[in-house]
Order: sequence, then C-alpha cells, then structure tokens
Amino acid sequence: MSETTLHESAVVFDGLVVAQWSRRTFEHMKEGGLTGANCTICIWEGFRDTMTNIALWRRWFDEHSDLIMPAHTVADIRRAKTLGKVGIVLGWQNSCGIDDDIRLLPLFKDLGVGFIQLTYNTQNYVGTGCWEDRDSGLSSFGRHFIAEANRLGIAIDLSHVASRTASEAIAASTKPCAYTHVCPAGLYAHPRNKTDAQLREIVDRGGFVGMATYAPFMRSGAASTIEDCIDTFEYVLNVCGEENVGVGTDSTEGQDEAFFEWIRKDKGTGRQMVPAKGKAAVVKGLETLAGYPSLTRAMERRGWPERRIRGVLGENWLRFLDEVWRPAPAKAHGDDQIIQQFARQP
Repeated sequence: MSETTLHESAVVFDGLVVAQWSRRTFEHMKEGGLTGANCTICIWEGFRDTMTNIALWRRWFDEHSDLIMPAHTVADIRRAKTLGKVGIVLGWQNSCGIDDDIRLLPLFKDLGVGFIQLTYNTQNYVGTGCWEDRDSGLSSFGRHFIAEANRLGIAIDLSHVASRTASEAIAASTKPCAYTHVCPAGLYAHPRNKTDAQLREIVDRGGFVGMATYAPFMRSGAASTIEDCIDTFEYVLNVCGEENVGVGTDSTEGQDEAFFEWIRKDKGTGRQMVPAKGKAAVVKGLETLAGYPSLTRAMERRGWPERRIRGVLGENWLRFLDEVWRPAPAKAHGDDQIIQQFARQP
C-alpha cells in the first residue's frame, strides 16, 4: 500500500493542538487528513472564560460543519473519519476551568471536555507544574479532582506537571493517565521533557505518551526536520513500546507573539516562568496542520511496518481513550466517599 493510500485510510489523532482557531486552520486539519484532535480551550481561563470558549466552539461546529464536528466518544471519532470531517475533542491544559469547585466537572464532561491537564507550568489547587522551583506534589484537592475525573471518564493529562506531582497522580488515578504532548529528556534535557523513568512509569500503569513535534523540545531546536521527529518517535517507541505511543504535535499554528507571552507567564499575568521570547520555532515540513502526511511518508521511508504506522497515527490513541473515557461508578471508600458527601451538599 502506498503512503498516500495508507495515510488517507488511517485514523489520525492528534493528542494536543493549541492553534489559533479559524476556518483556515480547520481547512488545514482536513487537508492533512486529521481524523480527530484534542483541542485546547483552557490554559489560564477560569470558569466564565472557559464557558465562553465552549460557546465559541458550538458556533464553529455550526458555521464550519463541512469541516469539523464535536467528538465525545471514540465512536464519534470513527464517525468523523467516515464522514470526512475532523472530530474535535475539547481539552484543558490546566484544571483552573472549574475555579475551585469540583462539582462543575460533570457539567464540562457533558459539554464535551475529554482531556484535562492537571497543571499548566505552575502551582495550582491540584499540584505543581514543571516550571516551579519546588514540587510540593499532589494536593488532597488534587486527589479528589482525579477521583471525580476518573468517575466521569475524563482523561488525565500530565504533560506540564512536575515530576513528583505526576508520579503521585499516576499512583492516585484508578485509570491510566497520559502525557499527551512531550519529548524525551534522553534526547534533549528540557524542563518539559520526560525522563525514560517517567515515561516507563506512566506506561507501566497502562498509560499513554503522545510525542510532540514541537521544535523547542527537540535537540535540533529551530533546525528540526521531519526526520528529527521520526528519530524522537523511535526513541520513545523503544522506551515505551509501540502500542503505548501516538502523536501529540502541540501545534501552535497561527498563534502570535502575544499568545506566547501570555502562556509563558505565571497564571497568564504574573512573572514570566518560561525563559523564551517570541513565537516558538516550528519543525520544517510541519509549518501547518496540513503536514500530517509528511509524517506518514517519513515513517514509511524508515521502513516502519503498516501496523506500527497505523497504531502511532491514531489507533493507539483510540484504544487508550476507549478505556479512560468510560464513566465508572464511584466506590464507597477513600476519596470516593468525599465525592458522595460533597454531591449531597446543597
């Protein structure tokens, strides 16, 4: 089977896209053969602004229904493939969308939120982000948050989470967790990259790793190419096993310097936490979301078997999500008792 036919027939799922949303962006997603994606709607936003972002997406689903559709389940993602559309999963890169009220999580699950990253770079009610000076670990509030997310079937993302907090979250969660968009520290030491031990820790508990094609996390930096991406994929595959790895580009297509200035600050308004300036460099060949076929062609040039390619492009993600998105009834012990008691309050 040729690479074009393989790419066109494959399920392609991106574990993290944080683009500037527009019709042109949606066109690029469809042009690239994307089946589904975790699309960021919350970074520093609180409840009101996160709800506003959801309202915007509902309008876009109507206005651009020829290109995109909401995806709440794995079946929705597969249906998007059949219809030739992109299935949009709403995701958060911070748990601040609920402010400090865990009772709001079921509302967001119903509205289509499928991924929540516990922290974005810095400290919050749940735990510590990877750019903090000290990692205080998972809070009691954080354990309660994870228990409720598990019960509802919301995937726990630990990409920007500090190492101790991530380890405690993996241990506390009754469902597998994910690093949706990371690179290996074994190839390039960076505060956002994960060590081999961290990667093994998450997959040993049934978790998942989405490999970022984000130039600042790669050893060649701004000079990174598609071939560098495949090198990084192969490193992570060797560490984690080929069934536990997928794509999580961390694409920032269309974002301007003001966006990067905002995300690099503590809470979006405080001191700058990430020591970088200007727009992030992009991988050559992945300048837009239309570039997914380039990844498939590079995988075939490396001699990857079809099963591995299909798995990494999307089938691995769907198998993981089919497990973690299933709602589970709360057990009457531990943190679940807290949930039940909390739910009974007026």
